[in-house]
Amino acid sequence: MRDLVRRIDAATPPGRDRAVDALRAFAILGVVLGHWLVTALVADSGTVRAASPLQFMPGLAPVSWLVQTLAVFFLVGGRVAAKSHASAAARGETYGRWLRARLGRLFRPVAALLVVWAAAVGGMLVSGVGPDTVYTLGKLVLSPLWFLLVFAALTAATPLVAKLHPLWPLAVVLHVDLIRFGLDGPAALGWINVAAGWLVPYCLGAAWARGRTSGRATGWTLLLGGASATALLVLFAGYPAAMVGVPGAAISNLNPPTLAAVTFGLAQCGAALLLLGPLRRVLARPAAWAAVALVNLSAMTIFLWHQTAMMAVTATGLLTGGALPGLHTLPDGPGWILARLAWLPVFGAALLICWATFRTYEQGRPRGGGRAANRPARRAGEGAAPRPPRVDLGMRGTR
Repeated sequence: MRDLVRRIDAATPPGRDRAVDALRAFAILGVVLGHWLVTALVADSGTVRAASPLQFMPGLAPVSWLVQTLAVFFLVGGRVAAKSHASAAARGETYGRWLRARLGRLFRPVAALLVVWAAAVGGMLVSGVGPDTVYTLGKLVLSPLWFLLVFAALTAATPLVAKLHPLWPLAVVLHVDLIRFGLDGPAALGWINVAAGWLVPYCLGAAWARGRTSGRATGWTLLLGGASATALLVLFAGYPAAMVGVPGAAISNLNPPTLAAVTFGLAQCGAALLLLGPLRRVLARPAAWAAVALVNLSAMTIFLWHQTAMMAVTATGLLTGGALPGLHTLPDGPGWILARLAWLPVFGAALLICWATFRTYEQGRPRGGGRAANRPARRAGEGAAPRPPRVDLGMRGTR
């Protein structure tokens, strides 16, 4: 392990901003932890249905503030894509080639997930599993993919939106919500915010790439302004306090994104910018950086398979013949919370098995017969010199 840590540290280009990679890892792990904490699969009368502890314990809404981290992912994504496109253009690389390289790593692991789950769904239906259970499980696996589609669309639009001021998409979100909630407009209008809402942190990231948002004053302005706006919207405008979807709720802050979700995201982006300095100091330590680097190498694999890992543990638990607390029971009290926390390491172990099985679809196979142990340090396209090898965490242009 120490040898791996040393090699990863030695292989990292000196100019790489390790804090950017840390923010991306934090965003992915926040989504994973959030789904594991606020999604319950309740076994009831021979079927499995989804529930949320936020339905029964609304006082847990602050937990959603910690685990709803998509704005940080789009912030980092905007920065990375803007720098990457600018670098590619400077080298004379065509837009099409640049885009294929950017999207390839996103969608190769998606294809593996879809093939496995198509077979799983077919197997469940043939074996007599009820359609309601199949629908619940399939929805949990496929619903997070909306995020990848939005991210892919924004990546493709990077040359157009890279210089767009974040206030423009923010104004769109404001007007959409004003029409929806203030003027009793059509609910379908809210789907405009799927693009406009996530375009706000993406544009912030592009501005960061141009050096426009790197100061601490910007970070404090975003943090305090976004937090204040979110508090006002929740306290006086009727927006829900939970920043994730809650089954049965009249309004969801996430599906589609509301103004409150966007202002909350601005606060998160401000906090992320303020954390850059401390993160850089921590990540100067080889062991801390190695952990972040390894998460980034498999970020999409972790994101795509974490729900499958949770469901695999839940299905295996059903073989005991009874409903296990925190796994199959209704999330209606503190006892469920304690039990669910105890299950998290088991979910993590199942995810580790999924990672070991499917990570090659994201990382690609080593060239020239290189040993698997060298994969974190030997990535294609980062330079020809074999010593020291350079690290590619799927985020070119972050240096």
